Amino acid sequence: MEIYVHIPFCRKKCNYCAFYSKVGGAAEIENYIDALTEELSLKTDHSPLKTIYFGGGTPSILEISQLEKIFSAIEKIFRVEKNAEITIEINPGTVDKNFLRDLKKIGFNRLSIGVQSFNDKFLKILGRIHDAETAFETVRTAEKIFDNISVDLMYGLPEQTLENLREDLKKISELNLQHISIYGLEVERGTKFSELAEKNILKLPSEEICAEMYDYINYKLPALGFERYEISNFAKKNFAGRHNSGYWRGEKYLGVGAGAHGFDKKIRVANIADVATYIEKIRAGEKFFEVEEILTEQAAMEEFCFLGLRMAEGISAKTFEKNFGKNIFEVYGAVLEKYFKLGMMRMEGDRIFLTSAGFKVGNVIFADFLQ
Repeated sequence: MEIYVHIPFCRKKCNYCAFYSKVGGAAEIENYIDALTEELSLKTDHSPLKTIYFGGGTPSILEISQLEKIFSAIEKIFRVEKNAEITIEINPGTVDKNFLRDLKKIGFNRLSIGVQSFNDKFLKILGRIHDAETAFETVRTAEKIFDNISVDLMYGLPEQTLENLREDLKKISELNLQHISIYGLEVERGTKFSELAEKNILKLPSEEICAEMYDYINYKLPALGFERYEISNFAKKNFAGRHNSGYWRGEKYLGVGAGAHGFDKKIRVANIADVATYIEKIRAGEKFFEVEEILTEQAAMEEFCFLGLRMAEGISAKTFEKNFGKNIFEVYGAVLEKYFKLGMMRMEGDRIFLTSAGFKVGNVIFADFLQ
């Protein structure tokens, strides 16, 4: 099983961010941690943990003692497997060498660093709190302490050119990283960027330029030794992110904290996405989550396909039949044949996966699996 711990606090809300997060005061953060550890004690599924992931928000704005308190609560309640992947998201400008060393002592063995860009112009546009030099030096410092480091980057940013992206990936080549998550900007409702877009003052690159960026990423990162294992994720050999891979494979996970989600392979639940209400409900012993979805067989088949096809390994026709008692071609034959003929999908043995051309229009293909 996997567990996700949501730390929703940030020093500042970024202009593109649609995740539940907020600026929090010291007292509120302390009360939140108390509520979060109480939620952990209420969990009834104590299956061994293969991965632990502290995400946000910005988990690295917490004090080491606060992170240690949460981690200790997890260890008291669950058996953490010996080789578990234990990740924490950090942002440049919120950590130093001593903080990183203390993270390692607590038990974290993987860092996910929210760089987004190594260009000051785009960091400012995104609303990040750090500059490019701080980002680069944070990774350099982390390399001396951790041997499993991932960096988040974005492309398709307002006013960004292909040359700007090339400069970002040149910086990547100068670092000793094991994993890269690189996402095309999506302007989501409720963000500062969506307000600017509605006013027609958000200068986004054209679709043609974004396509050139996409092609360059898929040429350059493999040339640097990063193998693509999911639409937006690249890793050195044996360093694919195990936590997120569990999501894409439909594995069971627990979510703790305000706005966190959990899934037991049948029911998906979502915690209240409001810190004050979450704390209040936990303290009162009241219900602090809602059932978001009870997975029907149809929905389960759809998720098996469109989540599994996000990954380079694709999906197994045998596993589909084992899980659902149906031949995948009986259910999705028309969709599969369509994309086989277009060269966007292929089959080897019992595995079905997207080609490079298919990955480029992944969202269109995934939509075809929704009946």
